[in-house]
Amino acid sequence: MQRPVIARHHTDTADPAARGHALGTADGPRIRAGIAAYQELFEAVQVDPDLLRPYGEQAAEEIRRWAPALHEELAALAGAAGVDLWHLGMLNARTEILATVGATAEGECSTAVHVGGAGAPHTIQTWDWHEEFTDTKTLARHPAARVGEVRTFTEAGILGKIGLNSAGLGLHFNILSHTADGARIGVPVHVVARRILDEAATLAEAVDIARSAEVSASTVLTVVTFDGRDSDGVCIELSPAGTAVLSPDADGYLLHTNHFLDPRLAEGELAAPTGSTYARLKHLAARRELLASPDPAHWTELLHAHESDGAPVCCHPQPGLPFHQQWRTLLTASLDLASGRLRCHDGGPCTAGEDTSWEYF
Repeated sequence: MQRPVIARHHTDTADPAARGHALGTADGPRIRAGIAAYQELFEAVQVDPDLLRPYGEQAAEEIRRWAPALHEELAALAGAAGVDLWHLGMLNARTEILATVGATAEGECSTAVHVGGAGAPHTIQTWDWHEEFTDTKTLARHPAARVGEVRTFTEAGILGKIGLNSAGLGLHFNILSHTADGARIGVPVHVVARRILDEAATLAEAVDIARSAEVSASTVLTVVTFDGRDSDGVCIELSPAGTAVLSPDADGYLLHTNHFLDPRLAEGELAAPTGSTYARLKHLAARRELLASPDPAHWTELLHAHESDGAPVCCHPQPGLPFHQQWRTLLTASLDLASGRLRCHDGGPCTAGEDTSWEYF
């Protein structure tokens, strides 16, 4: 069977309404398919369907208050795609809605960064999600006033996820789960990621933007910078219970899976003690020297581990489970800050062995 093609969009306007209209016109069918798939997922994890509209409306209002320009883009995106604004509020708040019923992610993402050597950061992550969303994968680039050009990987209709800007800042994205999550619908964490990419040129600016958002779900944003000579990075653990900023270790590594590393926030951890997140982090730590290599093939090798290896960093669906308990590594992504491009493989690390399987965007 032919693999779905990742959509690619380039808008050359900094006007949010014009950008939203262009993206909604180009991607309408995929956006509508994503909305239907998320409604099915929410039903499977027992979110009350009567609450989806108010959740979506609240998310849109939170975006309007916190990021008016992104709300303007979202409204135009909805109009051009032929859906109601609340549908896209729901889509962008998918993490927050899942948190209202305590739906934790067993097979989620793994991120590894090295900023300890000369030159640009070495970064790589898996994006693990339900296979039903494989054809929503989207690469988009657009101009932004403060930071030049922004390039993102996300899902159709969702404003942001993984990406970089031409000011030399990039961002990886992992979901976390905390006991404080889900009390309401706050600023969607995907929107926090997008605003950082649109507005931040430094680590301090990224942290300030993240701290300013009143979130209702948890995530970790691994932010890296490169000024043409030196690199740096932090992990921003973001939660309704507070925000923690984690610096690289003494050797320049930032490794993160799907549990809190800050001791205070870890007190409210929802990930099960037997969950894969701990085994995945242990695996990354044991083989982290691969990330210090100048050869990106070694970075991919770091992530090439399955359940049979003791750490499902590269994950595959388990036969017989319902779809909302099935996970697959849908994308492997790296941030090439030296060239200002995303480096992506459409699939998991185990299928990314050849240079020709990687694309630059």
